[in-house]
Amino acid sequence: MNDAEASAAPADQEFNDDDVMFAQGMIPHHAQAVEMASIALETDRATSDQVRDLARRIQSAQDPEIEQMTEWLTSWEQPLDMPAMDGMEMDGMVASDDLDALAALDGDDFDAEWTRLMIAHHEGAISMAEDEIAGGLNTEVIALAENIVTTQQAEIEEMR
Repeated sequence: MNDAEASAAPADQEFNDDDVMFAQGMIPHHAQAVEMASIALETDRATSDQVRDLARRIQSAQDPEIEQMTEWLTSWEQPLDMPAMDGMEMDGMVASDDLDALAALDGDDFDAEWTRLMIAHHEGAISMAEDEIAGGLNTEVIALAENIVTTQQAEIEEMR
């Protein structure tokens, strides 16, 4: 199966509410990780080569996954956004005040805070992915969730 067939496959497969909720939740979750990676790559922000390298890898991995999940939701004729859940927060999402504080840091202080926040963010993504693996129906979505668990767990170990 080529890449085009693989990305089109989920539209032809059955899906359930867990698949939809996973994609709807993981899109903004990934978007925030990409935003944090962008902050790390700003001039003079991160000084650690390891942080800068990981930020680049996060961007290159998660941007295409956002596109893939968006395509799935569109093909399933599902909204891209989750229905409003008053008072509910997604696992690992960083508060806007913490993002602002992060953007004000640089050097070793930035590297330490970015790493702390990204570990928590990845742990949240892993939790969301594990929920998809346990309850999802669509094999392509489950495969993405399994990849997220594997990749982000390895990145957590690297950050530690």
